[in-house]
Amino acid sequence: MLFKELEIIEPILQALKTEGYTQPTPIQEQSIPIILKRKDLLGCAQTGTGKTAAFAIPMLQILDAEKKAAPNNRTVKALILTPTRELAIQIDESFAAYGRHLKISHKVIFGGVPQYSQVQALKAGVDILIATPGRLLDLVNQGFVDLRHLKLFVLDEADRMLDMGFINDVKKIIKIIPEKRQTLFFSATMPQEIQLLSKTILTNPEKV
Repeated sequence: MLFKELEIIEPILQALKTEGYTQPTPIQEQSIPIILKRKDLLGCAQTGTGKTAAFAIPMLQILDAEKKAAPNNRTVKALILTPTRELAIQIDESFAAYGRHLKISHKVIFGGVPQYSQVQALKAGVDILIATPGRLLDLVNQGFVDLRHLKLFVLDEADRMLDMGFINDVKKIIKIIPEKRQTLFFSATMPQEIQLLSKTILTNPEKV
């Protein structure tokens, strides 16, 4: 199986070639077609299996099509929630790499640093927001982040969110995003609380 067999658009295939990717990992091969069909996904995957590319590639393709339909829409269309600053930066770098030939903007926001530059970037408009829960809620409460037009929501490393005590923040965020959306839920393990959470936020998900 090659990436070009997964119905991925040419600009993304070119970016993958630059990165030296030709063959998808098992999670990428299974997840990409499901996400492109706009279905919810429950993915059980360890870090290092190529999980970020499994959601980033199809998300970029979906958003590229939407961008062509409404080029002047500057609202947040996709949100990736992740537990740590390091992971958020890593995911942002992946979007930059795979989306290098697309006009899709992405921004990463996390706590522990002054918020000024993050707020300025948000004011300029962003398509994909990668965030840690605390800083996101902070900026939402201050009126700097509008999630009303969100189409895609990714909850990454759900079990680590639980371990790090972020689960209540996650639940608060889920309450403020649109009910009508596509949700991708990833966790390395499935403790009971994570299973229950997945059932409340996913609609007829495919499982990988």
